[in-house]
Amino acid sequence: MTRTVVHLLRHGEVHNPDGVLYGRLPGYGLSELGQWQAEAVAAHLAERDVVHVVASPLQRARQTAEPVAARLGVDVAADERLVEAHNLFEGQHFSVGDGVLRHPRHWPRLRNPFRPSWGEPYAEIADRMLAAVRHARERAAGQEAVCVSHQLPIWTLRRYLGGRRLWHDPRNRQCSLGSLTSVTFDGDAVAGVSYCEPAGLSDPRQAGA
Repeated sequence: MTRTVVHLLRHGEVHNPDGVLYGRLPGYGLSELGQWQAEAVAAHLAERDVVHVVASPLQRARQTAEPVAARLGVDVAADERLVEAHNLFEGQHFSVGDGVLRHPRHWPRLRNPFRPSWGEPYAEIADRMLAAVRHARERAAGQEAVCVSHQLPIWTLRRYLGGRRLWHDPRNRQCSLGSLTSVTFDGDAVAGVSYCEPAGLSDPRQAGA
């Protein structure tokens, strides 16, 4: 069988001085640290047999993909299916003390965490991500591809491939900034999923914390 690897790369840190939930909002690019994380992943993948790089259309994903593609001498393609999950709280502070959770008018949006009721259903996220990954596998058959996406879509797909329920505690996601979740295919079948953090923890300044 033809063995193909598709790497799901989470974008680097975003410049977000106001600390809002930015979701799909435009204008949120990488911070200085995020640019360093993208370069670190590019160096990690430089010797891999990557022939296809594709990114979510959001700015932070494209900026993360660019140094990877430049190292490998390929272009960056775009795939809408890799985009961040839709969230009704975009542009707002999402916290108990000073965010949307303090306002009762928002509580009905939180009524069903299993779907979830505040945004794109987990099942729809898994379906579109799997379609994007399978398309990347076809483009890189026998070699490797990189898909730059976002934490929730990557983690949802990983849970789906592992046969686990899709709803989960966000605090337990194993998907750091600049991390790689790698899906290995034998032919059309998923043979395994692995994970690594070539850029270190989400924030190297918090190492050991």
